Amino acid sequence: MEATFRTVVFKRAQTLAQSTGKNYNVCLAKSWVLYRLVIDMRKGVVCFAYEKADGTLRRAKGTLRQVDQLVKGTGKEDYKTIRYYDVEAKAFRSFKIENFITVY
Repeated sequence: MEATFRTVVFKRAQTLAQSTGKNYNVCLAKSWVLYRLVIDMRKGVVCFAYEKADGTLRRAKGTLRQVDQLVKGTGKEDYKTIRYYDVEAKAFRSFKIENFITVY
């Protein structure tokens, strides 16, 4: 069964609350921003920023539009990370949802 958008948003919020210990309302708001980020990436290129695993800031230009032919395998929905196609590096990248900073 395919997950509805509400399922995705609330599961991401729950994951954020568990991993960060922050208030659920704050996590829910961030989850909605992440959901809109993915929707916007499906429409075109979006500029956003997140913290990399080594602690440095990563400014990315990502998209999910017309990248279906580049996907290998089926993959499973993961509520802990966001996957995107980096248009500058011409490769797929991902980041943990708790490391997301902003869309600009």
